[in-house]
Amino acid sequence: MALNLSVCVEMIFNNLPFEDRIKAVAAAGYKAFEFWGWSNKDMPAVAKAAEEAGLTIASFCVEYQGSLVDPNNRDNFVAGARASIEQAVKYGVKTLIVTTGNEIPDVSRWAQHDAILTGLQAAAPYAEEKGVTLVLEPLNILVDHKGYYLTSSQEGFDIVRAVGSPNIKLLYDIYHQQITEGFLIPTIKANISLVGHFHCADVPGRHEPGTGEINYANVFRVIAESDYQGYVGLEFVPTTTPEDALARVKKIAGLGCGCC
Repeated sequence: MALNLSVCVEMIFNNLPFEDRIKAVAAAGYKAFEFWGWSNKDMPAVAKAAEEAGLTIASFCVEYQGSLVDPNNRDNFVAGARASIEQAVKYGVKTLIVTTGNEIPDVSRWAQHDAILTGLQAAAPYAEEKGVTLVLEPLNILVDHKGYYLTSSQEGFDIVRAVGSPNIKLLYDIYHQQITEGFLIPTIKANISLVGHFHCADVPGRHEPGTGEINYANVFRVIAESDYQGYVGLEFVPTTTPEDALARVKKIAGLGCGCC
């Protein structure tokens, strides 16, 4: 099975006006794109540009006030999740990214872990009703996100299992997990049913696959040979032109120069 690749237009083609980035993704031969926040976008214009280019919006982020690790912030998270799900339904987006926020120093990690769990449990019924999957994202704290709560994919998978909803999964960011824990292929193989989205970039530098230490040909092959049917988001800083970087990714992914 071929990989479903999605271009993150927050990091790639970000020198262009936003709607023009969508056209550039299509011109590069890709069929999907993603971005971070939705409330700072002209979503009708984004949807129109996507339709005209024949592209799918693969994902954007759940926006909410406060932090998911704060036990007192559950209502804000659920309200934000519901509003984001409504936007997703309106624009045909099937996957929304959830970040936890930074660790709270005077609250135990168990209480923060539990706050994530119960917050996602509270949001899950609406996600299930609307057919949208929320994907929880661990990030690295060694290079990019000092203070962020959720770094371990294993803790993330534990939370997903405990929530027990088919519409709550993990965003496995290959770049972040290589920095945090490595052991990429065995972890992906063991937990692929719990993954709802991937992100990728190489280490070091967060550049396109093929520029660093990760053997992306092997990692991509493992994903392609699994039952995974979601997207692999390309979230990197190109070392060359975006077009050349994206062509390089296609080659590594075994997609040649044709459309993916």
